[in-house]
Amino acid sequence: MKKKLLDILACPMCKNHPLELIEIKSKNDEIQEGAIYCTSCKRHFLIIEEIPVMLPDELRDKKQEDEFLKRNREVLPEKIITQGKPWHL
Repeated sequence: MKKKLLDILACPMCKNHPLELIEIKSKNDEIQEGAIYCTSCKRHFLIIEEIPVMLPDELRDKKQEDEFLKRNREVLPEKIITQGKPWHL
């Protein structure tokens, strides 16, 4: 995902803009892995293989998100790990 894409993204659940970017792995101006966080509704959305996965709660893959959270527990902020919606550790 290109960093400047964040300028036009809004939360699919509450329509909040702007969103907060948490970079885990990036190269040049591309975010390869990370998360997007909505400060309004406290939801997080994953960035996997440069693609932001911004689906409504009912379409999200809990197993994939749990694995991502566990794998990146040390680099993600506490607000995502312990309080993020729809799931947290």
